[in-house]
Amino acid sequence: MVLVPDPPGPALRSIPLPPLLKVRLVAPSVAAVITAAGSGSRIGGLKKEYRPLGRDFDDQGRPLTILGASVSAFAASSRIDTLVVTVPADPERGEWAARKALPRSLLAPGAAKRLLFVPGGPTRRASVHHALSLLEAYNPGYVLIHDGARPWIDAGLIERIIDGAIAHGAVIPLLPLTETPKEVDGDGFIKRHLRRAFVGGAQTPQGFAFPRILRAHEQAAERELREGRDYTDDAEVWGEFAGPVAVVPGSPANRKISFPGDLPVFQVSGEPGKTADREE
Repeated sequence: MVLVPDPPGPALRSIPLPPLLKVRLVAPSVAAVITAAGSGSRIGGLKKEYRPLGRDFDDQGRPLTILGASVSAFAASSRIDTLVVTVPADPERGEWAARKALPRSLLAPGAAKRLLFVPGGPTRRASVHHALSLLEAYNPGYVLIHDGARPWIDAGLIERIIDGAIAHGAVIPLLPLTETPKEVDGDGFIKRHLRRAFVGGAQTPQGFAFPRILRAHEQAAERELREGRDYTDDAEVWGEFAGPVAVVPGSPANRKISFPGDLPVFQVSGEPGKTADREE
């Protein structure tokens, strides 16, 4: 958050004022990265992010896709000005296919949001790194990183993540566990009995101060080459190279589509209905 002094009024022009006595708040620039570069091999067929979400429709009357719902949620935020979608490097499933899966209003000339596409890398971390490198030219203050296969993200969670990133530098949504977690060793035996109260399931979007998460990804890439290290999410990258990560409550509705049984049949109201039968 930047503090900018207002010019003094006419009656005060001759009186020297402390520069921050009277201020207005300038909102920091926020960008969003939506990841959709994966193969989607667990579902098979049409790439999952490009599939219709159900019986919801976009602003042109076309079936709303999983990717369309995810990107639209961030495009609707007045605090986000630039969006980057990571797409497969394969031309047949890359930017052209991703554009077809999005509402046309997001792609129209003069659209309110800057929408960019970038080919992904061999891992999710590498794909996010590509997106952050592209964003560097636009110099955002903060960035939210979200799985494109989480179409039920709501505006309230996006706002909490932006606020948390500004306050703490790094923040993720966390869901409490309902099952009792155990840590298992390489031989298939329980190594530790973890306390459920201090363990949770990480969701996206995960929010970060932009320059520091970009630098953390650069360091993670170096370690990957040197040691073959694997990172499962961006909070892990930040935690290793940048510092602590704060948490806010996640949303049970903000689930990720990973398997055929996760694909919903939606009611006209947009509320989740029954799910499709799981493929064998």
